[in-house]
Amino acid sequence: MSTQARITSLDALATFRASMIVFSAKTHSAVDQVSDEIRRMRSWIQHDRRLHWEKELRHRSRVLAQAEQELLSAKMAGLLDNLSVQQLAARRAREAREEAEKKLANVKRWSRDFESAAEPLAKVLDSFREVLAHEIPRGISFLSQAQKTLADYREIHAPTAPARTDSDDKNAEAEKPSDPA
Repeated sequence: MSTQARITSLDALATFRASMIVFSAKTHSAVDQVSDEIRRMRSWIQHDRRLHWEKELRHRSRVLAQAEQELLSAKMAGLLDNLSVQQLAARRAREAREEAEKKLANVKRWSRDFESAAEPLAKVLDSFREVLAHEIPRGISFLSQAQKTLADYREIHAPTAPARTDSDDKNAEAEKPSDPA
């Protein structure tokens, strides 16, 4: 069994190391994007949607109050032919307000439940970020060192052809069989 390593190509280590560097950069970017998306979603639910549906509920409540006032006025005036129009408007306004109430209740529930749903996933993301921050650079460093060590080893143990001298050339010609032709 041979005691020497057979090093055929250091390019494979260099290629793998370069691929790890590209992977690290792309993965850092992806993890940052996911973290940003979690923050945006939290803000969207807790602030944007909540404010939107609170405002919409106030608006729809005013529309309902106005529709009910018009219905009451129509009843008091005794305009029975217009009463169905006011009743329809009041019913639609009531349904719209109920929809806004449901949407606001959903947003409040999502806001409350968001942390419990997102937190376990965020912890996994943070542990992956730790691997990216510590283990991947350590692996890249190891590959660089291995590449350097193997290159040094190859230079030390490279088979070298003995240098030919003039006397070697003369001996080689003397050893050649002469041509009897």
